Amino acid sequence: MTGSDVPPSFRLAYVPGVTPAKWVRTWHERMPDVPLTLIQVPAAEAADLVRDRGADAVLLRLPIDRTGLHAIPLYAETTVVVVQKDHPVTAADEVSTADVVDDVVLHPHDDTLDWARPPGRPAAQRPATTGDAIELVAAGVGLLVVPQSLARLHHRRDLTYRPVTDAPESRIALSWPEDETTELMEQFIGIVRGRTANSTRGRAPEPATAERPAVDARKTTAGKPAGRRRGPGAPRGGKRGKPRHR
Repeated sequence: MTGSDVPPSFRLAYVPGVTPAKWVRTWHERMPDVPLTLIQVPAAEAADLVRDRGADAVLLRLPIDRTGLHAIPLYAETTVVVVQKDHPVTAADEVSTADVVDDVVLHPHDDTLDWARPPGRPAAQRPATTGDAIELVAAGVGLLVVPQSLARLHHRRDLTYRPVTDAPESRIALSWPEDETTELMEQFIGIVRGRTANSTRGRAPEPATAERPAVDARKTTAGKPAGRRRGPGAPRGGKRGKPRHR
């Protein structure tokens, strides 16, 4: 098939930890005749994949090189520290970076947080991946600070995590080629922005700037923003910091 004979389809890429399921369900409800293909892509390759037309759009983590790309920030993830279940920080509901300053904190090469290096003492070597770092935490080598979605993705029964109140957050965005805002792309933009089926189509948004903040995709009604997004099981409030030793 060529040209107009090719049936329409939509390819959505996403980085590990991001869960597009609710948006995919809405797509299937509104566009039952247009297949949506999901493609998982490493975070470091996400922007280039969509820039090279390997996908129509991608859900990725900021910051990225935005050359040739639109990017709509959607939400910020809670940052957590992954520890063994008997680590002292588990006595608190949430901690600060000061609470792990004396610990070895691993810094994998695929780290998704926007900082030069994490708090605490550096390990002798940097793990290649977040998955490798999780294995080292389980072996008692150190701790790991990551977005909560990655802590859940690499869940182990012998590990747990606590929110870190003053660490950088991972920001999730929807990105697509700057010169290809197709009708299908506009449909998906409407879905992630929470528009109704009758208002999904419209002019493609411009990238957010400091003067023009991004619209939060979690808004459910005009002018009524949702609260800060926290993953299932994330503790709320409560004690903070290491417990006193008796």
